[in-house]
Amino acid sequence: MHHAWKCRCCGRQFNTLPLDFACGAPDHWLQIPESERQDRAKLDSDVCIVDGKDIFVRGCLEIPILGQDDHFVWGVWVSVSTTSFDRIVELWNAPVIENEPPKFGWLSNSISLYSGTINLKTNLHLRGGGRRPSIELEPTDHPLALEQRTGISISRVEEIVTNLLLLH
Repeated sequence: MHHAWKCRCCGRQFNTLPLDFACGAPDHWLQIPESERQDRAKLDSDVCIVDGKDIFVRGCLEIPILGQDDHFVWGVWVSVSTTSFDRIVELWNAPVIENEPPKFGWLSNSISLYSGTINLKTNLHLRGGGRRPSIELEPTDHPLALEQRTGISISRVEEIVTNLLLLH
């Protein structure tokens, strides 16, 4: 997003504001010792399977930005059942998906700016056309769920980006 802003930490001026941050893998995969990952898990940009039974799908947890047409997007992983995964694979490249119920899952990433995001209840909404599913959090009082439901200000986006840049 083209947006001039100043980092609250370092004072640098930026002309663009990143609107998405992605987790490269589910936390479950990251907990496997590196020496065992190749034998125990398969990971690509959209799917991770651990020990032949734990299935994770990457999706987009979108947060509306108040007063903007854009969303802030967390690229996160959700664990799903085998039945849900089979249906996701079946419909992944469908050009249009209509009347397909969402797939239940558990958020499988710890997002450092929020406490307790592991195992938040989610619904995956399939979008078709090879696009990653949209992730909807169960409506709770968790700060991330509240932000998804009510939206965030551009100032909050700047705060998130500043904190994420500090972590990297």
